Amino acid sequence: MKHPVTALIGLCLSAVVATTAAAADYPSRPVQVIVPYAAGGGTDLSARVMAEFIEPYLGGTMVVRNMPGGGGSIGTSAAIHAAPDGYTVGFGAQGPLAMLPHYGGIDYAVGDIEFVALMGRNLMLVAVNKSAPFQDAKSFLSYAKANPGKISVGNSGAGGASHIAMEGLAMAAGIKVKSTPFGGSAPAITASVGGHVDAVVAHPSELVNQVKAGNLKVILVMEEQRIKQFPDAPTAKEVGVDFTWSAWKGIIAPKGLPAPVKAKLEGALDKVFHDAKFLKKMDDLGEYVEYRASAQYKALAEKDSAIAEKVVRSLGMYGMNVQK
Repeated sequence: MKHPVTALIGLCLSAVVATTAAAADYPSRPVQVIVPYAAGGGTDLSARVMAEFIEPYLGGTMVVRNMPGGGGSIGTSAAIHAAPDGYTVGFGAQGPLAMLPHYGGIDYAVGDIEFVALMGRNLMLVAVNKSAPFQDAKSFLSYAKANPGKISVGNSGAGGASHIAMEGLAMAAGIKVKSTPFGGSAPAITASVGGHVDAVVAHPSELVNQVKAGNLKVILVMEEQRIKQFPDAPTAKEVGVDFTWSAWKGIIAPKGLPAPVKAKLEGALDKVFHDAKFLKKMDDLGEYVEYRASAQYKALAEKDSAIAEKVVRSLGMYGMNVQK
């Protein structure tokens, strides 16, 4: 009869060998990537381009499965709670991961996620209409301090990324603004052009046409550095506000993913996200690609989750979806 300790060691070694063998064979069947939004949107199209390019780097195929609903939480939950074997991964976006858990009614938190690789970010900018009494970032902040809550700033929806972005910026700057939600970025921008709101928070691609037409002016970017599309617009840090924010998306997996499998996935995604032909296709789609490895992706998600929680609590929206 084997000694109990010897038997335990044998079991552990067997498990290690089995895991190593499985990783060596990975993937032996198609990998499913769950997109938590409907087909045809930016995230879905990005996922399909990624799936097209990953096969030679991963040594296997990837198929896209759309699972929309709940603002992205349904598909995200399905990916997080899948078997941790590398055959089901998800597109992890900022909203479902860093923001929705704070509103409640969600069966996961940012700590329940295996972050694999960040694919890209959608940058956040503040633009003002041509008749606003402030036409640069410093005068915007000065006016807001002198007139608390008077500046109206449009966003794409209550509790969404652009709403949290503006409220987070205001909190960091020590000012108060009147956030005005719309049913998407387009109506928010239109309202700003028409003078119905003083300013708007949106992405570069959403603002460029109105800026070129002279209807709006970008006065601030929520980045570490200025951006090439609007080189004259300073960062928040340049005007004394320590704040950065962008909407992002990448690949996530269930916790417990075997390390060799995760390493193979991350390595393949690293190569895809640096592939010149992939980058050209993404640029044609208007998508900004910025690869970040697992640890950096996780750090970004945790930072934004902490900011979102603070803002959501200040707005009195924390846990509002919890059934009582």
